[in-house]
Order: sequence, then structure tokens, then C-alpha cells
Amino acid sequence: MKFVAEIEILPLKGLLDPQGKAVANGLPKIGITSASNVRIGKFITMDLDADSADEAHKMAETACKKLLANLIMEGFNIRISAQ
Repeated sequence: MKFVAEIEILPLKGLLDPQGKAVANGLPKIGITSASNVRIGKFITMDLDADSADEAHKMAETACKKLLANLIMEGFNIRISAQ
């Protein structure tokens, strides 16, 4: 069965996010003054062949832990849907 994994990777809360800070500082210059706590991360999608959504989630989690995310500085969230 085919599944789609959608993965969000963001800096851990409490860690400095220089990209997020740069964007937050630039928003008022374009008229957006009500934004706060801006964080910049990565969004990754991948198609997975798996027997179940649970197996697809485990595959995506392995990819995050071993390749996609720096677990010292980043956290991740995975959503699995049938294709």
C-alpha cells in the first residue's frame, strides 16, 4: 500500500533560530507587526510503500532520526496519509 509522509522539522523551542529572528525582524518593514515567535524549518514529503500506516510512520521516523533531523537541535512531526 502507498502512503505519503509529511514531515516538519523545526528548531527545538528555546534554541536560537537565526533565520526565524531575521524574518521576525523583517516583517515590520513590510507592514506585518503582529507576528511573533517566528521559526524557520524544513518540510519534507515522501511516498512510502508499507503494509500499514504504522509501518510507514516507523519508516519516516527512522529517516528523521538517522538522516533528516539533527536531534540535538531539531524536533520533528510526522503525518501519514494513504495515497
